[in-house]
Amino acid sequence: MADRIAEAVERGDLDELTRLIDALCEAREWDALVELRDGCARAVERGKQLWPAAHHAEYRLALEAPAPWAGSVLVEGAGRFALGPLSEVAASTHTWAELAPHAPAGPVAALAAHERVVRGEDLRGVPIASPPVLELPLALEPWEPSYRVAYYRSHTADFPSPDLPALRAVDVEPAPQVDDRAGTDGLLALVASWTAGSDGRAEARAARGDARGAIAALGIRRARLGLLTVADAFAHMAWAAASGGAYGRRRGAATGRFDAWIAGATLVGLEDTWPPDGDALGAALADLRWYAWDAAEPVTGWALHLAVEDPKRGLAWALAATDAR
Repeated sequence: MADRIAEAVERGDLDELTRLIDALCEAREWDALVELRDGCARAVERGKQLWPAAHHAEYRLALEAPAPWAGSVLVEGAGRFALGPLSEVAASTHTWAELAPHAPAGPVAALAAHERVVRGEDLRGVPIASPPVLELPLALEPWEPSYRVAYYRSHTADFPSPDLPALRAVDVEPAPQVDDRAGTDGLLALVASWTAGSDGRAEARAARGDARGAIAALGIRRARLGLLTVADAFAHMAWAAASGGAYGRRRGAATGRFDAWIAGATLVGLEDTWPPDGDALGAALADLRWYAWDAAEPVTGWALHLAVEDPKRGLAWALAATDAR
């Protein structure tokens, strides 16, 4: 096998290297897979374009190998062009207790711990020997959803979106717009990877009154609206922020949760004290009304249409974001 790996590397044969990766994973020859990765990395330094094989080997180590090997690839730059960030890939098949002894201290390992939190692990009181990268509670709050997470396989991955509520047709009329850059920027940040790293388009408006007025401020004349719970809204926000859209690089569920917290805290005025107290944030979010909506026409590709209203302040916000191949 060592000779076959060396020959494939020297020829720059990506197809053969992919077959060898599959064979090594099936045989559970993890040390040999590390050697293949290292050989490809050295060949890249000599000008051979073998980085796809090196990154795929790291992806397979994170996904399929036991924790000593999976933890070892939780470092900056590893698996850069894999199907998803290795922090999320490794966390999809390993607990934090398994990964922690083998993950080098650093931001990627810290992200893996937060990915385990998104998947339901309670890590409160567990020391994380890595710098704080996401200042969020190390357990889900009672008001948070069961977030939609990625499902990784050897050569493919699924990123299921949350279910939409039943939508009903409503009348929308323009309302006086409000210059609330903090609120609209917080919503737009949820889909920044769609607009900056892909081909997406996004627009957000704030208005006096209710959600229908904010939707009309986007130039919408016909709409359908469906009520969301706080948990439902956070599931949708986190899903969008975790995604890279049609062409962008996936950011991971933990980062999606973080951006959803920022957006929620901004809408209720708690963004200046970070991280906000979880109970206080949950109570403030419950005072808002959350909606999914569409323009009464088919939507293809990635989409996030969210509207929020604050009855106490008489304010509302609406976001329209789409990205399609």
